[in-house]
Amino acid sequence: MLAFGTLSTGARADDAPEAAGDSATPVKINAAAELSKLQKGLDSLKQQVSNATADNQLSALNDSALQLASDADTLMTALQPDCTQLQGQLDVLGPPPAAGAMKETTSAVAQSRNSLNARKALLDSQTERARTISSSATKLLVQIADIRRNTMRSQMALNSGSILSARFWTPVTQPQSEDKRRLASFSDDVANAWQQAWSPEWRFGSAVLLALALLVWGFSSRWLDKPLGWFSIHILPEGRLRCSFLACSTALVTVLSVGVGAQLLYWLLTRLPDVSDELVDFADGVLRLTFFASLITGLGRAFLSNHRPSWRLPAIPDAIALAMKPLPPLLATFVLISGAIEQLNSSVGTSVSTTIFGYGLSALLVALVAFSGPLRIKRTRRRLVAEGTPLETRSAVVGLIQGCITATATAILISLLIGYISLAHFLTYELVWVAMVLSLLYLLIHLVVDLCDGLFAPNTPLGLRIKHMFNLDDRHLSQVAILLAAIGKTLLIVSGAVALINGNFGSTTPLALLHKVLKVWGGKGLEKLNIVPAHVLNALIFLAIALYVLRSARRWLERDFLPKTMMEPGMRSSLVTLFSNVGYVLVILLALSTLGIQWNNLAWIVSALSVGIGFGLQEIVKNFISGLILLTERPVKVGDLISISGIEGDIRRINVRATEIQLGDRSTVIVPNSQLISQNVRNATMGNAQGVATIALTFPLDIDPEQVRTLLLEAYREHEAIQSAPAPSVTFSQLTPSGIVLSVTGFVSSPRVVASTKSDLLFEILKRLRADGITLSMPQKMIVENASVTSATPTPTPTPTPTPTPPEA
Repeated sequence: MLAFGTLSTGARADDAPEAAGDSATPVKINAAAELSKLQKGLDSLKQQVSNATADNQLSALNDSALQLASDADTLMTALQPDCTQLQGQLDVLGPPPAAGAMKETTSAVAQSRNSLNARKALLDSQTERARTISSSATKLLVQIADIRRNTMRSQMALNSGSILSARFWTPVTQPQSEDKRRLASFSDDVANAWQQAWSPEWRFGSAVLLALALLVWGFSSRWLDKPLGWFSIHILPEGRLRCSFLACSTALVTVLSVGVGAQLLYWLLTRLPDVSDELVDFADGVLRLTFFASLITGLGRAFLSNHRPSWRLPAIPDAIALAMKPLPPLLATFVLISGAIEQLNSSVGTSVSTTIFGYGLSALLVALVAFSGPLRIKRTRRRLVAEGTPLETRSAVVGLIQGCITATATAILISLLIGYISLAHFLTYELVWVAMVLSLLYLLIHLVVDLCDGLFAPNTPLGLRIKHMFNLDDRHLSQVAILLAAIGKTLLIVSGAVALINGNFGSTTPLALLHKVLKVWGGKGLEKLNIVPAHVLNALIFLAIALYVLRSARRWLERDFLPKTMMEPGMRSSLVTLFSNVGYVLVILLALSTLGIQWNNLAWIVSALSVGIGFGLQEIVKNFISGLILLTERPVKVGDLISISGIEGDIRRINVRATEIQLGDRSTVIVPNSQLISQNVRNATMGNAQGVATIALTFPLDIDPEQVRTLLLEAYREHEAIQSAPAPSVTFSQLTPSGIVLSVTGFVSSPRVVASTKSDLLFEILKRLRADGITLSMPQKMIVENASVTSATPTPTPTPTPTPTPPEA
């Protein structure tokens, strides 16, 4: 990346303003020189793209073009402040006098204006040139992508001859003279570099680097394995965290030990002054391949864990782990050898036949190792079953993985046999890359989940400290662990997806993958929807803060402010609910605005789904609007006693979609809001309505109605719940053959006390009637039985049995 400070455009040093007290002088960058460098880099990239044939070369050129475009954009950004400053100075001086107007009194103003105009014109031209270079680099990126697609398509369709044919082995049996010359020249470069490394002036450094490399390769793993095991046992909490940490650390130690040794050997050769460019290019490629190969070995050691079988992370039987032990180092060795051959062909520039031979050899070696893995597992399982050793049932995921590996290896071998060498090479690298990414993702996900569960456990020191610091419960710590584990897993899965889609084996470095992940995080490729992952994080933060503020405001209204007003409880509850609903709608709209969603880009999706969304949301929208009507019009409110569709109870809460009605037995009925708007609803407490306690009693025909009337009125007047106005009254309701029906009515303060008042009055009225010797009417009931036809004596009719008539309410 270019570092731009104060740009030098040919102006004098005393023209630039000096900041008082600045201890450091800004770095001056010559914009003209930087533009010349960028233009030369662009021309060189165009020439290299026209000559590039291998996908690795095109991938490297693609990264270089991206860097060039970024440098041009940075240069434009650095030029902008100077342009703004010059324009401000020109605005202060003003425009030159018009033709025929009074001339300026001094020539210094005109000279300053001309100087500033010249400098601004120079800056404008430099900015435009940088913009042109950036645009050209962007177009070059498109061309590189097209070339890579066409090259891959042509290579897959190209039949290069079977590996069993003599044509394939021609580079070994009858090598071309040009290839022999190029390889001999490269061999001479290696020999000269090696001799120069052991020359008297470089001998000591070379010996130290070689000794360090051998020392790292031979003892670093042993030295680091024991401290890591001790740390896992004595420092980490008990649980799966020890297994996952040890597995990841084993893979990391293997990569560091092999990679650091390879880096030392790389410095041994490339530090020399007379090393050829081909050798440096070859050393760079082999160094990258060494890290990849060491990662394959490290992942194999981490998964198999033959040195600590009880700490093995996946459930692999010991016999199968021992049978698979030689495969990861063997695969890493074949990958390194075949990759070195391909890198040699690329660096030296061998012929197509030699390059195809390298592709076929690497594909064959890797496919044989990949094919032998499932065969070894199957053979070992059969042997264990024959010996009577119980085995766990293999999961479907393991079977799927083995099936995919076997199918891919078979496809590689078939492609080699029928002559599609490039296709076999592509499948080989994809197999190795996908296996590496998924294996690493498996280890890291287990490490993140186990780390969150282990560190935030209530019995760990960190968990206890967090628990006492924030006064949290054990369930809160568990929720924090689950939330952090979910966030970590999501980030790892996104990174793995980016690696699988945009990465490739042999040329993609961790820094390149991180750069691509950060570009996706910044919204690269999502401009049409205007959804940027960084904006997603901002929207989530805003949503969390807004929800907290909204709930705090609702709590303040409900507990502090509204209880001090003269509003009734139902009105207060309606206002709080309405405030919450409106607040949630505003929060969601502001969160979407923070997210950066542009609905015009989603119009076609909304149009396609409008019908289904309309039918699906019809009831929800209807109930939501009905809830708003209930809260604003308030035909019923919280605390009212209502009856609807045979349901009678008190309204406890009016939600967005439905209303909660509590019955007399304390159970709750959920009624959709639309029913309260569209159906007949009886509101027994609306408008401070009074309750009516009416009791209907049936008396015999021979009673004194006036005496009974006086008795009933006295019982009503003496009850404390019966109101004096309107006064209680007795009505002669009916005169039936079974007796006289008298109805007594009294008003109470609320419909809620009617049932209890009637019960008390019935107890009192029956007690008074019994004391005065007045009985209730008992209807006559006669039972008639027909006499038998064969009987000579008639059956007497039984005496009627009186049955008391219960009072009517």
